[in-house]
Amino acid sequence: MNSSGEKNNRPSGFRSGYVAIIGRPNVGKSTLMNHYLRQKLAIVSPKPQTTRHRIVGILNGDGYQVIFLDTPGVMQPQYLLQETMRKTAFSAAKDADLILMMIEATGSPSTEETFIESLKNYRPTKLLAINKLDLVSTGMILPLIEQYRKYEIFEDIVPVSALKRINLDRLLSCILKHLPESEPYYPPDVISDESERFFVSEIIREQIYLLFGEEIPYSTSVRVEEFRENPRGKDFIRAIVVVERDSQKAILIGRGGQALKRVGRSARQGIEEFLGRSVFLQLDVKVEKKWRKNPSAIRRLGYR
Repeated sequence: MNSSGEKNNRPSGFRSGYVAIIGRPNVGKSTLMNHYLRQKLAIVSPKPQTTRHRIVGILNGDGYQVIFLDTPGVMQPQYLLQETMRKTAFSAAKDADLILMMIEATGSPSTEETFIESLKNYRPTKLLAINKLDLVSTGMILPLIEQYRKYEIFEDIVPVSALKRINLDRLLSCILKHLPESEPYYPPDVISDESERFFVSEIIREQIYLLFGEEIPYSTSVRVEEFRENPRGKDFIRAIVVVERDSQKAILIGRGGQALKRVGRSARQGIEEFLGRSVFLQLDVKVEKKWRKNPSAIRRLGYR
C-alpha cells in the first residue's frame, strides 16, 4: 500500500529495521503506531483484543525507515484463535530487529514478570515503553522505571502517552539509536505491505467492536469476498461477517436489518475516508459454528 512522498536521499548511516510492538491487550500498541504514521492503519476500540493480526506500518524519515509490527495483545489463550494470536505476537518479536514492549503506567510490575521472563531469551534488543503516563502522578514514574530496570533486559525505558503524544519523539530517538545501519526494505512511498482488502475487513470489524457488546465482537470475523474498483463510479465491496451461532447472527442483523445497516453505514464512511474514494458496501452474515476453535476455519479467515 502506498502513500504520496518523494524518494529519500540515503546517505551512509541510514538506519532501517523491524520493530515488534508487543504487550498485553489494550496497552496502546495500535494507538502508538497510528500516531507515528499519522494515519490510522490499525483499528482501535475500548475493548481488549481488538488487534488479531500482525500489522505492518512503515515510518519513513530523514535517514531512517522504521518498520513497526503491531501485534495482538498477549494473554493466556482460552481457545485456538487466541493461541494463534499469541503465536503471532511472539513470532514477530523473535524475528524483529528490536522488541518494543509496552506496559501501562497504572499497572504493577509484578503482573508483568512472567511476560518479561519469556522475552529474556529472545535475541533482539529490547526497549520498554511505559504508556498512559498522563494517568499517573509525576512522582510515580521514576520509582516505576527503577523497578523495571531491575529485570536487566531493557536497553532503554521511556515513559510515554501514546494517546496524548507525550514523549513520542524521545521514544523514536531510542528506537533509531538501536536500529541497525541498513538500506531501507521498502520504497519511501509505501506505508504497509497489507492489501486494501485487508484494511477494509478490519474497518468493518472495528465498527462491530464499537457498536456491539462483549459477546458479538469476539465471535465475529470479516472476510471480503468481492472488491471491484470502478473508475467511473463507486467501488463495489461485498463482505461476509462470520459469527458462531444463529443467535449472534440475529443480534448482528437486528430487527428489520437495522443493526447491520448501522454497521454498514459507519464502516462505509471509514472505508471511504481510508481509500479516498466512494464505495458501495454490501454486508452479509454467515454462521460458522465454533469457528474460533476450528483450525481450518481460522486459516480460511486469514489468521496466521
